[in-house]
Amino acid sequence: MNKIMTLFAGIVFATAALAQSTDQLSGEWLLRREMFGQPWGFHRITFTVDKGKVTGTFASGRKLEGTLEGNVLHFTSREGQGTIECTATINGGAISGKFIETNLDNARNVQESVITGARLPPPRSGPAQRHEFIPKTFYREFSPLTPPVLHIWPGDTIHTTTVDAGGTDERGVRRSFGGNPETGPFFIESTWPGDTLVIHFSRIRLNRDYAISDDGIVDRALDSDMAVKMKDVGKTVRWHLDLERMIGTTELPGDHLKNFSVPLRPMLGCVAVAPRLGSASPSTTDSGRWGGNMDFNEIVEGVTVYLPVQTPGALLYVGDGHAAQGDGELNGDALETSMEVEFTVQVISNKQSVTSATRFAATIRTPRVESDSEIMTVGLGGSLEDALREATSGMSQWLEQDYGLAPSEIAQLLGTSVRLNINEAADRNAGVTARLSKQRLQTLARKQ
Repeated sequence: MNKIMTLFAGIVFATAALAQSTDQLSGEWLLRREMFGQPWGFHRITFTVDKGKVTGTFASGRKLEGTLEGNVLHFTSREGQGTIECTATINGGAISGKFIETNLDNARNVQESVITGARLPPPRSGPAQRHEFIPKTFYREFSPLTPPVLHIWPGDTIHTTTVDAGGTDERGVRRSFGGNPETGPFFIESTWPGDTLVIHFSRIRLNRDYAISDDGIVDRALDSDMAVKMKDVGKTVRWHLDLERMIGTTELPGDHLKNFSVPLRPMLGCVAVAPRLGSASPSTTDSGRWGGNMDFNEIVEGVTVYLPVQTPGALLYVGDGHAAQGDGELNGDALETSMEVEFTVQVISNKQSVTSATRFAATIRTPRVESDSEIMTVGLGGSLEDALREATSGMSQWLEQDYGLAPSEIAQLLGTSVRLNINEAADRNAGVTARLSKQRLQTLARKQ
């Protein structure tokens, strides 16, 4: 079975047994489309069958009508100048067939795609669950094609571990190639593109007594004079982590750093959902509006991260633990180490209204981070200017959604109260974070 079919089996066929009923079609289904042998997209469709007549609705609101004769489904969906004609077979809770799409403005514009799918599971009854997950394989791409390692439901908690950026675990055993290998991805049932995934980190703890860094400065932070002075650096630096006093010291300090130590503040450099299907899968050193290698040193124990869902199930990845990191990760490698992690996931549907700081009227523009004292938006882009624009527009969206502020009011608030940090300078994308104190927002009426 190729990688694409393995992924789809992990997403939907694991729940195919739930489809066994006297009515083999009625209900909600997840269909995957493939064109030219490549994954192209997903559809969520709700079917209703009455005496062989089929009606239904795509998640977008598009309608369909057709027939079910035995196990053969045929339907047509017209919207504007476009028509989708589907012929498929239902077999044991799974569906397979094809879509033929025609643009009525141009009869020659016909596209054929293969579809496969299965009925989505009904909402889980019973309490949320806690999962102990021991990772065996670590992934170096934020890919929507990676088979999920675990299916969970909103409200569930996962306790797990990560390896360091070089692929070494808590016992010092090399488990993967380097480049921020990730734990996951975790498939969150009932989650759909346009939703917001909410990840609350209840535990981000060190689980070994050493970390790796180096003695260079990233190119983005060097002028020509400094670059000359730094021409002979780039060596690995190993740090001892005192887990009782929570300080780090270099194992072979230079003459001037013999008494130097840094306070440890464990954080995760990478938290991501999979980018949308059909785009190239970025490496785990990359970042975007879906999160990724943000290297934001405020993603610590106790915070909540919000990410815009791009693909069914979200496919959540975590990794790249740091024992401590200055703003921007100027060495290129912070105090890289393995980590013990525990988090709980929730999902905010894009259909929900705005009623609190954790409900959004539309897909969020940028990753968001919330602590007890601040709300923060992470802007990521090819330059610091691009990242600044993303951070500012992301925070503006948050203020408009939650507090109903007008553009002039947003400008006044940001101009007097926002704090800006460079969270990422080491990788392809730069990162700038906009931060607002919750205390400053106390006088604002929250939107109801």
